[in-house]
Amino acid sequence: MLDALSLDQMRMFLTVAETGSFRAAALRLGRVQSAVSHAIARLEDTLGVALFDRGGHRPVLTAEGKALLVHVRDVLLRVDALRARARGLGSGVELELSLTVDVLFPPLLLGAALAETSAAYPSVGIRLSAEALGGPVTALLDKRSQLAIVVGESFRDPRIALEALTAIDMIAVVAASHPLARAPGPLDAAALADHLQIVQFDPSPLTGQRDIGVVSPRTCRVGGQDIKHAMILAGLGWGRLPGWLAAEDLARGRLVRVGTGVLGRQARLPMEAYLGHRLDEPLGPAARSFAAALARLCAGAEATPETTKASP
Repeated sequence: MLDALSLDQMRMFLTVAETGSFRAAALRLGRVQSAVSHAIARLEDTLGVALFDRGGHRPVLTAEGKALLVHVRDVLLRVDALRARARGLGSGVELELSLTVDVLFPPLLLGAALAETSAAYPSVGIRLSAEALGGPVTALLDKRSQLAIVVGESFRDPRIALEALTAIDMIAVVAASHPLARAPGPLDAAALADHLQIVQFDPSPLTGQRDIGVVSPRTCRVGGQDIKHAMILAGLGWGRLPGWLAAEDLARGRLVRVGTGVLGRQARLPMEAYLGHRLDEPLGPAARSFAAALARLCAGAEATPETTKASP
């Protein structure tokens, strides 16, 4: 009978699938190996299918096991979210609000939302860090932060709930003194590849050493948007900057857009920013207040060039 299914059995099944062995699953769960093996056997009897092929050195998911694993993972995520919601309903004000923000997100919007939250909850401390690319999602997965602001679509995870905030324009720019600024356009990818590209590297493991948005084989890899901005201004090479960071230099003529359609129309690529949190971690009153304030401020700033977008 399917009514005999238990969350404990499903969690053991998921853990064996993730760790690759009954022994490793038992260690992670703090159980004896025989208990894990017995639970999986009972689960297989209840479902009427073999979940693992045990003929080799390590258990391997069967085709049926792979199909059912998707549903088991979904059930457990929903259960964890239910528990988190229940805990959050009875929770008091948190001691600290921890937040990791993508370096591409406009800091003025962030600061305004945090100022509102701090005024409403003066006893709550704030711990804020800025990281690039996969850093904010990694901070959530590692439970270093309660909230994270994530930019782009490359770092989604089923354990994390995301809520869209605003679009951030990434503008391909170069110093006015750089040869690309005077090159007749439109430039193709080969012309861009002849020049050094200033790119942001990802210290997190989520990109798997993949290059994101890299066109040129010649690169200067930097660890932050401030240093990237400075290197582009200095004429070292070209690169993409968030519109809010490039707007003043574009307006004053210190930077110009790269004359190409390879990097988006008018060298502009919109990227969505999201506020994320773990499904299994409840948000306290201060975190919910911050989320509401940030969403409202982002909605109000959509048409403001100096916040999220570059000057036309």
